[in-house]
Amino acid sequence: MTAQRVDVAGARIDTRKKIHFSFDGKPCTGYVGDTLASALLANGHLRLARSFKYGRPRGILGAGAEEPNALVQMEEGALTVPNIKATQAELYEGLKAASTSGWPSLDFDLKATLGKASRFMPAGFYSKTFKWPRKLWPTYEAVIRKFAGFGSAPTEADPEHYDHLYHHVDVLVVGGGACGLLAALQAGQAGLKTLLVDEQNELGGWLLSDPSAHIDGRNSDAFIRSARAALEKMPHVTVLSRTTAFGLYQDNLVLAVELVQDHLAPALRNPNLPRQRQHKIRARHVVLATGAIERPLVFGNNDLPGVMTVSAGQTFLKRYGVRVGQ
Repeated sequence: MTAQRVDVAGARIDTRKKIHFSFDGKPCTGYVGDTLASALLANGHLRLARSFKYGRPRGILGAGAEEPNALVQMEEGALTVPNIKATQAELYEGLKAASTSGWPSLDFDLKATLGKASRFMPAGFYSKTFKWPRKLWPTYEAVIRKFAGFGSAPTEADPEHYDHLYHHVDVLVVGGGACGLLAALQAGQAGLKTLLVDEQNELGGWLLSDPSAHIDGRNSDAFIRSARAALEKMPHVTVLSRTTAFGLYQDNLVLAVELVQDHLAPALRNPNLPRQRQHKIRARHVVLATGAIERPLVFGNNDLPGVMTVSAGQTFLKRYGVRVGQ
């Protein structure tokens, strides 16, 4: 599979504003509105990870939170963050990202040679093989950890701060796509105190990947702009973007985390604002409008770079102007 930039009407990137970043020390460029994943694809980076056991190459399969392969290490030193999904990381000037798997490197992984002996290594073999002798377990553990393909936690103190906020609302809407926007609009028009949270940097959900869709006689962009403007006029409605609801607990307690400044270069972050904020939300009613995730087809070698869900391919093309394949 190859990938390249193309001009697409309705794409959400700004090709007038170029961004410079690096991946595994190699300089790359992207545009405002890109995710790290879309920019890496446009720069020809198709292999982003290795499998745990046999070191098989892994590429981008999805385009959002469902992405299973593209885990990267973001930034360095005290600001480093492990295991960020490249499909969710917003691109900014000077961003530094690195792969988290492959030893000694992503392009040349010694584990790949184990595939030739796969018949002698059934599932779960490592949990039994490395029990004896017990004194060697620390050595085994260190090697297995290196094979795992996860990032490294920072060893320096975090210089940034975090806070939390409580909410008591009539209606909480989780998801800012077409259904979430309509639910928030109806709740707001009924005079209910409403909170809408969405994990992306802008509202619209799947509509951002399908600009030709029409709702009430308006295309995707016109509908999103109209809904957003209507919500902004309602003082009893709050909209939080870059906010992921991650837990629903007893009595409709919902926890969410807002990435307040993660989309900004460290040098541009406001020291008076938190990097992230946890929201503790009590809601009388919770509307889950989180959409759906495409189920990938099952076939031989469907784990290799170049295999991607149709929805991801459409998102990279229509939203980010990156054509994957020919």
